[in-house]
Amino acid sequence: MPDPAGAAALRDELQAADFTADGCLDLLGAVAYAALSRAETVPALRATRGGSPLDTLVRLFLLQQPVPRAQARAALKGLDAYEAGGWVNADGDAVRATVDVRPYAGDGGEDWWIVSDLGCSVGGAGGIGSAPGVDRADLVLGVGGASTTLAGLTVREPVASALDLGTGSGVQALHASRHAAKVTATDLNPRALHFARLTLALSGAREADLREGSLFEPVGDERFDLIVSNPPFVISPGGRFTYRDGGMVGDDLCRALVRSSADHLTDGGWCQLLANWQHTAGQDWRERVASWVPAGCDAWIVQREVQDVAQYAELWLRDGGDHRADPAAYVERYDAWLDEFERHRVEGIGFGWITLRKSGADRPAVTAEEWPHPVEQPLGPHIADWFARRDFLRAHDDAALLAARFTLAPDVVQEQVGLPGAEDPEHVVLRSARGMRRATKVDTVGAGFAGVCDGTLPAGRIVDAIAQLLGEDPVVLRDRTPESIRLLVEQGFLSPVDQAE
Repeated sequence: MPDPAGAAALRDELQAADFTADGCLDLLGAVAYAALSRAETVPALRATRGGSPLDTLVRLFLLQQPVPRAQARAALKGLDAYEAGGWVNADGDAVRATVDVRPYAGDGGEDWWIVSDLGCSVGGAGGIGSAPGVDRADLVLGVGGASTTLAGLTVREPVASALDLGTGSGVQALHASRHAAKVTATDLNPRALHFARLTLALSGAREADLREGSLFEPVGDERFDLIVSNPPFVISPGGRFTYRDGGMVGDDLCRALVRSSADHLTDGGWCQLLANWQHTAGQDWRERVASWVPAGCDAWIVQREVQDVAQYAELWLRDGGDHRADPAAYVERYDAWLDEFERHRVEGIGFGWITLRKSGADRPAVTAEEWPHPVEQPLGPHIADWFARRDFLRAHDDAALLAARFTLAPDVVQEQVGLPGAEDPEHVVLRSARGMRRATKVDTVGAGFAGVCDGTLPAGRIVDAIAQLLGEDPVVLRDRTPESIRLLVEQGFLSPVDQAE
């Protein structure tokens, strides 16, 4: 394993050679760069035949190919020190990387690098590889789609303390280092903690408080302003791989993490995680997952995808490379997955994310919804706004709601649907290009109300004006409009203004 002490010098050399996310994209081009995310290296090999220092570094650290020692020395002036420090090793007249070093762009455009095991870039069709002398169960993966999704979801408010639970190669701890005064990172796998230390050191971030252990064990009764976790959420019949298999029955690991989170959050603190959950025969998945939410916490649970049990088993068998092994062993493992699902009456598996905020409210707001559509990333600011709007709605009864002022959110458009030539549309749809990119059907009153909201008039005054325009009873309209206003606020089409009348 490399020594973090050499990370600062290596970082300077990587940056000088433009071995950064932007530099690699410019060198490889979009097609070859995208292929790397699928662990396909042929396009990148073709693009790095020039022999420049950047070509050499891409081949060495990204493609994990041996490079001639003379080329390695031309790219890395401190090659001997990096060899002594374990970052590379000699193979005759060639030099090989001992770890995967992957350029990564930070939240503010910083040049970062994620360090992980060789052959463990995420997304390859062939499954994870293997590292010399390392049990495959203990391999540490690099940055992938799950890591970047969680990073984009995280609320990036300045906080005193953050916990990255199950840090892996340290991606979330690295992000947290930009806005948390203190970062604690835990993992059951001691190799993962070392890789997290390497990632932070190579990226120039301050060292985190790294602790070994499962779930919340390493932090005792400590509390944090932010907890983030990309946990080993895979629902599997065993604990073959530390990075993905939780070792508990079904989705118990994710449930335990959610239920215990409130005990480790400060007032107003956030817990954000990715999760898988079972769709069990005879149960609504929304009710089942919502029951995990601890008392005193608001929650937003979003299901992004559902797979049937066969699809799910095949996905993770491929991830483990079982499809390349003995066919009889593959069938035996496949059967074990299906037996486990049948035993627990599992009909499908949901993929999604869960955000909790410790509000202490007597009437917590808990929403579980399915949303397979594209969303805007980073979504973190919109998630924070969603919880703020729920606070507003909880604090305002109908009378207070009509006294409040609202503005129409940016980038909202109106669509009218109806038969060609018809005098009136069959229905009106408001559609947003921001955040969750929602669309909602409204009536004439709702569309007119939203269109007038510019923050200057109280909602009740607008409703009265619409009633006069349509010839309706203003009292009746005031009675039925708050429900529509609440929906538009909850879904982000309207934003409350601080002033109220």
